[in-house]
Amino acid sequence: MNDTALVETRHLGKSYPLVFRSRDRLRALGQLLAGRRQVNSVPVLEDVSLQVRRGESLGLIGENGAGKSTLLKLLTGVLTPTTGSVRVSGRVAALLELGAGFHPEYSGRENIALSAALHGLSATQIREKADAIIGFADIGRYIDEPVKHYSSGMVVRLGFAIVTALEPELLITDEVLAVGDESFQKKCVRWIEDYLGGGGTLILVSHSMYHVQKLCQKACWLRSGRVERHGDVFEVTQAYLAYLERKSNKAETARGIAEARSMLEFHLLDLTLNGESSDTLVVAQGSTLRVRTRVHSRDGRVPIVVFGVVRGDGTPVYGVSTEMDGRAPLRESETVYVAELTFPELPLLPGAYVIKAHPLDPEGVRLFDTIECNLLIRGESRELGLVRLPHVWSQSVPLAAARRAADTGHG
Repeated sequence: MNDTALVETRHLGKSYPLVFRSRDRLRALGQLLAGRRQVNSVPVLEDVSLQVRRGESLGLIGENGAGKSTLLKLLTGVLTPTTGSVRVSGRVAALLELGAGFHPEYSGRENIALSAALHGLSATQIREKADAIIGFADIGRYIDEPVKHYSSGMVVRLGFAIVTALEPELLITDEVLAVGDESFQKKCVRWIEDYLGGGGTLILVSHSMYHVQKLCQKACWLRSGRVERHGDVFEVTQAYLAYLERKSNKAETARGIAEARSMLEFHLLDLTLNGESSDTLVVAQGSTLRVRTRVHSRDGRVPIVVFGVVRGDGTPVYGVSTEMDGRAPLRESETVYVAELTFPELPLLPGAYVIKAHPLDPEGVRLFDTIECNLLIRGESRELGLVRLPHVWSQSVPLAAARRAADTGHG
């Protein structure tokens, strides 16, 4: 891979003046006319430093309003930075806002010629590539209709088809795979994979973690205009999904805090995962997980200890107790018991989970307490569900071989 950086930002920031009310607009205008560059403003992007090298693929992820589209507009020159700098090299093709760059009164065919010319193609090159572009777009007779009559899916088809003919060194897209029918999305994904295989460079904004993981080597998570995490695509996307799941489940995890735990007949003193008591433990898929808790028994009676695993959104995955397995926690002192459980080769799929511990009375009638720890499983699997089941494909061939056979017409 060439080490040339096609994209580099240093402490990049973008702010907009506060102009919601009339007096705010007048104040901002007065400050600008007076030559004062500092006006009351709100930052939408702050201190973003990134580098994308030739042949790399970067996914930009984050919630709505995190600054993803603003960053793309800064990279493509649609906006100018408020602070910091941005440098983009090479031939760039961008698919940003739906229909951007198309003349609504022109037909699809005319917009192909216009867009190709704006990207530097000669009249001869446009004629040579027109049929391939029209074929990729596959919008039938609408190619000679004004673009203002197109559906959103047809606009994306036409825009993406033009990009396929430009042979850009850098492709920048914003949610292009979120619009259009499934068959065209698959066609786009296949083209992007071939483009990357040929040494192309990609910056992709998407809310689909499946597509980000499938197409990108690295990911950048923007949160409230700042870089929250940047690095390996699987680690960043899984951390982002864990954040979303914890956020949605926050109200559930807050129950029972007001009760004085030390007054309970049985209460938990701690909960550790692999010997660590931090809020979140990160382990690789298939690793060993050791769960350990200590229970205080007010009267010295032997408690039943329950361990449970739930998905970050609250979906139950697994639960087991000392009583179910015919075991009892080890007595550490007169009033303290220890229970430890080991999961070898943990089969959980990558994602966010919560490990729970509960003490019950010896009769197993009443649950007294709860402690939770977050568990983040990282890995490169795109399998669906909660756990990985051992399996073997029969009546199948390698995917690459099947595609080669399909392309050559041999099966």
